[in-house]
Amino acid sequence: IPLAALVGVMFMVVIGTFAWNSLMILRKVPLTDAFVIILVTAVTVAYDLATAVVVGVIVSALAYAWNNATRIGAKTYETIEGAKVYQVQGPLFFGSAEGFAELFDVKEDPALVVVDFADSRVVDQSALTAIEAMAAKYQEAGKELQLRHLSRDCHTLLAKAGQLMIDSDDDPDYQLAVDYQVRTGQLAGGH
Repeated sequence: IPLAALVGVMFMVVIGTFAWNSLMILRKVPLTDAFVIILVTAVTVAYDLATAVVVGVIVSALAYAWNNATRIGAKTYETIEGAKVYQVQGPLFFGSAEGFAELFDVKEDPALVVVDFADSRVVDQSALTAIEAMAAKYQEAGKELQLRHLSRDCHTLLAKAGQLMIDSDDDPDYQLAVDYQVRTGQLAGGH
């Protein structure tokens, strides 16, 4: 069988078996996902599937880190007692640690600063390092810093690093909560 005939047969098989409607997905998925789909397809054709999967995972991880690095922010307000509260929003990890450090104005802040992590999640060691660096700046300026609503593992790691945590009544130790009356339908007449 001539090689040219085999190539022709293979092209017809590819054209016949390819799901052409899958190209419509590219318009509906986020731009980074569409880029990864096209990149993995091209690398698969040029090299092999294993290499394409590795490239796809790496590019997806970098895109995820880039997108989440830009989501760090904080709302600020002052309490009646004169403390400034920073409500951190977005994940805190290696990609957003630099942006986290830029949120704070140590020179202009009052003597008591509260950083509330209720709407944030501390993800990795770089985030803990960023928190420690921020705490060191406030300590150097002679100001008191309170960190609230951190997870238990972050609380433990920061406690080992120094006395950065202030426990308070509004910063509880979270446990699994189940209201059995609501669960069984016994509240307000039930079902």
